[in-house]
Amino acid sequence: MKHLFTKKNLMWLLFGALICIAMYFVFGVVTQKWQKTLITAAYYIIGALGLNLIIGVSGQFSLGHAGFIAIGAYSVGVVFQGDATLANFALGIAIGVVITCAVALIIAVPTFRLRGDYLAIATLGFSEIIRIAIQNMKITGGASGLSYLSFENINDHGMFLMMLITIVLSILLIVNFVKSSHGRATISVREDEIASEAMGVNTTKYKTIAFLIGASLAAIAGAYVGPMNFFIKPGDFGFQKSIDVLVIVVLGGMGSLSGTVIAGIFIAVINTLLQNYSDIRMILYAIILVTTMIFRPKGLFGNKEITDIFSKKRKEAE
Repeated sequence: MKHLFTKKNLMWLLFGALICIAMYFVFGVVTQKWQKTLITAAYYIIGALGLNLIIGVSGQFSLGHAGFIAIGAYSVGVVFQGDATLANFALGIAIGVVITCAVALIIAVPTFRLRGDYLAIATLGFSEIIRIAIQNMKITGGASGLSYLSFENINDHGMFLMMLITIVLSILLIVNFVKSSHGRATISVREDEIASEAMGVNTTKYKTIAFLIGASLAAIAGAYVGPMNFFIKPGDFGFQKSIDVLVIVVLGGMGSLSGTVIAGIFIAVINTLLQNYSDIRMILYAIILVTTMIFRPKGLFGNKEITDIFSKKRKEAE
């Protein structure tokens, strides 16, 4: 239990709490349009944190995140057909995580023999298989989609608060994993897989663990999609969804959780501001991203964390 209250954990908890308090305060004073933006940002941040673990920590380039998000969304959607209660929401998340872990294991066994672009293509293919399977299942509503019942006794403020708590817990989970022996072994695989194997590290095992955790966070992110939009359809979870999450990871900095949080908010705000320019929205969006990457090629934070800045200042003061 004492390992939960380390200085590193407390600093991350403080960072997460400050960001969440700021977002929740802003949520309470802005218009409904910007409330929707903040909810979208929170949803993307949860999914991007999981993908950053896969790409930034384990070094595996995956394009299959949309499939895991879809599993989480449809798991909650199917459970909500009975009653949209908080208990059913938790049940839907649990079912989604279990199914996601099972699917992720099926994906991991053959694909982790591949590397680089081949792995990305394979995970993209599996993501499309998941989407097509959902599209042809009666329980998910098929191609027509699935309507959600309204959350009982939980308004937008309540749901946003739940998402913020999920973000903080996700960050603490990833931080503790990275600092553990499993996390250090995973980082060694990212740095040099051949050398890690030579030192006796079971590379497939640690890549799979990181992949399972990242996929589970994607499913949890997907669980919020339905209550957020009240309707989902298979087309919502295509290739573009994986790219949206990937952009946040790359823009924030691969391996940087702080960067993922900031980039998630940045992308959501930019998308909202560009809604009035629908004809040239994607062109402006691309220009902004390219410009940002020119001046910050490693992302907004690189592989650094905001807690590293505070630690550096404290050491300099001493």
